[in-house]
Amino acid sequence: MDPELVALAEQVLAENRTLGRRVATAESCTGGMVAAALTEIAGSSDVFERGFVTYSNEAKMEMLGVSEDVIATFGAVSVATAWAMALGALMHSDADVAVSITGIAGPGGATPNKPVGLVVFARAKRGENPEAVFADTREFGDLGRAEVRRQAALVALNLLRP
Repeated sequence: MDPELVALAEQVLAENRTLGRRVATAESCTGGMVAAALTEIAGSSDVFERGFVTYSNEAKMEMLGVSEDVIATFGAVSVATAWAMALGALMHSDADVAVSITGIAGPGGATPNKPVGLVVFARAKRGENPEAVFADTREFGDLGRAEVRRQAALVALNLLRP
């Protein structure tokens, strides 16, 4: 596994362990990379509560409760969908904080408004107003599928840091 991902995952686990927080992930374009990085560390189960790999739109709707209307209106790669994914991960887990990732890793799937390398993230915390969910959009560019996914996983891990 990528040493940079593992090192960051160790920080995420240590910092959240100190606060007694549990984390969850809702991943699309990263296909479980964030969860894999977290579980690469022995003892991660006291912090990492669960991960959802919701690659298809159907999985986003079935596993996380993302509305079909949200996906139809804004698309799978949108702030609205990332927001709904993060909230869904909280609602379907016992985690205190959840991060979601949805994007276009390439080489296909791009549109004029959504290029390869566009990734949207959201972070939700239990007990906070759902309107306070943090969302961020990054355009990594066409770095190649593996590098877009790696960069997205790094951003998501950083979002799990307190």
